[in-house]
Amino acid sequence: MKKALTTIVCLLISGLIFAQDRTKDETAINKQVDAMIYSWNSHNYDDLKNYTTENTDWVNVVGMWWKGRKQSQYAHQVYHNTIFKTAVCEKTSVAIRFLTNDVAIVHLFWHFSDPHPVPLPDGKSPGPTDGLATIVYVKQNGKWLMDAAENVVIDKGAQPFDPVKQMPKD
Repeated sequence: MKKALTTIVCLLISGLIFAQDRTKDETAINKQVDAMIYSWNSHNYDDLKNYTTENTDWVNVVGMWWKGRKQSQYAHQVYHNTIFKTAVCEKTSVAIRFLTNDVAIVHLFWHFSDPHPVPLPDGKSPGPTDGLATIVYVKQNGKWLMDAAENVVIDKGAQPFDPVKQMPKD
């Protein structure tokens, strides 16, 4: 009985420690998300190295795939020097799911607006949009860094037709 009680106490304590580590990790990941949004809103990607891995990949909203930090930084900066130079991004919500102790998937909902929109390459003027980014974070040397991300625009017209909304409840 004493051995069983000791085992239960040890499991409870390790569970509490694990939960505290998760809270610390979630806070660290949210700070990295905020750093990315700061780069967007300041229109300067010189600090990309602070929140991405060297091999980070980014797939943008129109399907351009930027491989590695150098391409990601260059492409983001080109667009922020031109069509996004006054665009503003705000985080609306973040969901974090840990795959391992060192890998997490983040679903970031964000809103984009621009007080002085610049026409896009196709000539259209961008309006406010909501987006969803799926981001893979890895923990390297105790620091959470973005390793891959993809961003999509949320099509509000399509949302009512999401089959999951019609899915039978268990």
